[in-house]
Amino acid sequence: MSTTILISETGLSGTKNGKISVATVSQPYGEKTESIASVAISLQGNTDSPDWKIHIPKANIDEVIEALTKAKDLI
Repeated sequence: MSTTILISETGLSGTKNGKISVATVSQPYGEKTESIASVAISLQGNTDSPDWKIHIPKANIDEVIEALTKAKDLI
């Protein structure tokens, strides 16, 4: 059984009510599946039904953080 823990929720820049939510999910795809970080974006603030969602396996989180940091430096 999967367990979701909300880590943070912040306003989405450039929107009136948008939200970015970050959570962890254990066993997201069934028993013995690797935990993930979930990043969800809701343009209208409806966090129960986000417009976009990505799942990042725990093993890839550091690489994704590094890539996002590089992207931030280039913007």
